[in-house]
Amino acid sequence: MSSNPRLPVLVFDGDCGFCTTCARFVARWVVGGRSVSVAPWQRLNLAELGLTPDRCHEAVQWVGSEGVAASGHAAIAAVLRAGYRPWPPIGVLLMAPGISWLARGTYSLIADHRSALPGGTPACRRVSNSRG
Repeated sequence: MSSNPRLPVLVFDGDCGFCTTCARFVARWVVGGRSVSVAPWQRLNLAELGLTPDRCHEAVQWVGSEGVAASGHAAIAAVLRAGYRPWPPIGVLLMAPGISWLARGTYSLIADHRSALPGGTPACRRVSNSRG
């Protein structure tokens, strides 16, 4: 495993084509050029980040510059807030009362069915049932 990237970091499932495509979009169009890393969990020292493989199987993870982790829709909101305009207000909106529950449900729906989405792989299907 490689050493950890600089913080903050968005940690995704590198075995999933859908997740990898989304991560590439985030790296290029949301945070490109900023001091934010986007890395597959399979190449990281998770213990140094305070993460576990099980947690990374469950959902995308965000470890902020202070070392505090967020998971699922909260991780997506955090990386959007760290991005260039127009993304930060969208990240704030995703965590707003009345919208956060919808974002959580939408994230879970996508995560549970990612094997059927463009780029989905058998590896996605294997772990998608554990997502929530």
